[in-house]
Amino acid sequence: MCSIMGKRPVVPPVDVDDQSFPIRGPELIRKSRLPYAGSKDGQYFKCLEESCKTLYDAFRRGAKLSNNGPCLGWHEDKDKPYQWIHYNESLLRAKNFAAGLLASGLKPGQSTNVGVYTQNSPEWVLTEQGCYTFSMVLVPLYDTLGEEACTFIINQANISTVVVDTEAKIGILLRQRPRPLSHIVSTRPFSSELQQRAQDAGVKLSKFLEVEKLGAAANIKELPPKPEDLATICYTSGTTGNPKGVMLTHENIVADVGAVLLQLGDCKPDHTDTLISFLPLAHMLERVCECAMYMQGGSVGFFLGDIRALMDDMKHLRPTLMPCVPRLLNRIYDKVWSNVADSKFKTKMLQWALTAKETEIKKGIIRNDSFWDRLVLKKVRDSLGGRVRLLVVGSAPMAANVLTFMRSALGCTVLEGYGQTECVAPCTLTLQGDCRPDHVGPPLSCCDMKLVDVPDMQYFAVSGQGEVCIRGTNVFKGYYKDPEKTRETLDSEGWLHTGDVGMWLPNGTLRIIDRKKHIFKLSQGEYVAPEKVENVYIRSSYIAQLFVHGESLKSCVIAVVVPDVEVLKSWASKHGVPGTLSVLCQNAKVKQLIMDDMTRLAKEANLKSFEQVKDIYLHPDPFSTQNNLLTPTLKAKRPEIRKYFKPQLDDLYSKLV
Repeated sequence: MCSIMGKRPVVPPVDVDDQSFPIRGPELIRKSRLPYAGSKDGQYFKCLEESCKTLYDAFRRGAKLSNNGPCLGWHEDKDKPYQWIHYNESLLRAKNFAAGLLASGLKPGQSTNVGVYTQNSPEWVLTEQGCYTFSMVLVPLYDTLGEEACTFIINQANISTVVVDTEAKIGILLRQRPRPLSHIVSTRPFSSELQQRAQDAGVKLSKFLEVEKLGAAANIKELPPKPEDLATICYTSGTTGNPKGVMLTHENIVADVGAVLLQLGDCKPDHTDTLISFLPLAHMLERVCECAMYMQGGSVGFFLGDIRALMDDMKHLRPTLMPCVPRLLNRIYDKVWSNVADSKFKTKMLQWALTAKETEIKKGIIRNDSFWDRLVLKKVRDSLGGRVRLLVVGSAPMAANVLTFMRSALGCTVLEGYGQTECVAPCTLTLQGDCRPDHVGPPLSCCDMKLVDVPDMQYFAVSGQGEVCIRGTNVFKGYYKDPEKTRETLDSEGWLHTGDVGMWLPNGTLRIIDRKKHIFKLSQGEYVAPEKVENVYIRSSYIAQLFVHGESLKSCVIAVVVPDVEVLKSWASKHGVPGTLSVLCQNAKVKQLIMDDMTRLAKEANLKSFEQVKDIYLHPDPFSTQNNLLTPTLKAKRPEIRKYFKPQLDDLYSKLV
């Protein structure tokens, strides 16, 4: 485990100026430079050791490495300490629960899909590990999919048993009553009224602990999976249509997790580490991070379920590792700066502290015990529990200033990855010791990567730019019962076409610069990629979210902007501008302030004239999954946003004529 104390520079596992290498040939394929067994023969990385080829093996490896240490932790409320289940008890309970499902009528093996419809919790993991004990397939469901999408998944995957955690979810399933559903297992107590409703609907309703007891008495022999067996069908929701079921095998996931651990080098987790679980387990980023912990014998503590109380959970748990998304780190960044905004002295002290820390980081020195750490930055570190040594960021682009701020303020290793569900989660990851922002690192050792021409957008592989394609042991087997969409994404040679546009940097790392699908043509014939433009403007401290829009009959682009509440209110207070956020959004001075900052950023980024936003509409309410403007993975639902703001967009264009 890497230390975060002292003045010794971190030693990267490979030369940070040469992090991947090209394979000779017309396709310009690039590979990881990390050595591993089989790398000289051109084989893809598969596993850390021969005895650990499935997720069934991985959990047992962790139990051994930890010497039956604490595994799954939770607390009842924010004022109570964490309670822990140790590894051997977790394994026994997982087996008993799955055996109880078999005793209730399920069949072991690959033909059985089990649904889990709960927030992150010990029971989620017990259900997952129980499925692997008898080679069954886990299918996560989640609230933000929507009721109809959940019903679609249960029907398509022929799921007869679903594990839930609230009466509300039981009510949803009984109201929708998908055809295959015959058994609901609740992790929490439920009312006699719900019991009657289930009975009337012909659905068995059981308690989680009752199923465990049934399984303990049944004494059914385990049926461990093979590496090529399906582990999970992870449904991803696109911006339109039904969700797609990504089929991932045990080998897919073990290879990806193992490659991440290999790339982490000295910073990889071990049995002394604790991770806080708050990103949805229904998505593969959190699954990969937790699988890495279980494989290494670390412990995982679950948040209470309320993201607003996350800092309380962290103060109790004091995690050392944390998977994260830029959205949360942006909030911390904004809050720290807004807290010092009213004091020139505090602002200057923070600037001095960050400058000093950034100077050390550029030398490869990562620590949290300097003069500036103790005097100025301790509060930032303590807000995350005070012990975080490794942050892994994914799911969206990370602003360079926020990334550098986090590395400086927290005095810990902050790494950024890129990937998608179809390649398990990460396919690239930045290296410890590489402090340069604005890239997502080199390929992992479990896959090759190449860029493919996108001529409509003037991206060409020979120039080091193009659509990112991935091939390796982490690439999925296809979409469940959807060969047509599989063929659209996975070509005949096994390359996964991501739809993201990237460029290779001189040091062999990848930068994501655009999105292939979301382009529109303006009236003068110029193509605009809105996500590329959005990534420029989102760097403004005044902007929390924005949506760039263009039309084929118009010659310029416009945008909907959701201002950053804390930053805007701080500015308003300092300049004597009264009003709530809604009132500020209608203030001409506020609009001009944000437009001026956007103009500055556009100039710095060398945006072409036709790419620059010519007018904006300020909106006080964030895009969210609740108002159906974001997908469950927090990506913009562009058609929905366009429809939602049509009157405002039309009004902006009418004034630009």
